[in-house]
Amino acid sequence: MQNEEGQLVDLYIPRKCSWTNRLIEAQDKASVQINVGTIDPTTGLYTNTYKTYALSGYVRAKGESDMALTDLVRKQDEQQL
Repeated sequence: MQNEEGQLVDLYIPRKCSWTNRLIEAQDKASVQINVGTIDPTTGLYTNTYKTYALSGYVRAKGESDMALTDLVRKQDEQQL
């Protein structure tokens, strides 16, 4: 919800899993949020920007979080080139 000035005033904004697009509930204690830094393709230096990925506890419990994060980062890299 937004106030008259356009600022967000919600107390809780739910996250979505980057891999399954499921909502991550507040009680999901196994979920993680990971920031992956972006690098300049020509110099290989960090550009002070990052992309945030959220993985739900469901993905982590199935043991697919490593594959999911690798695939998400690989797809993001392909879009930047």
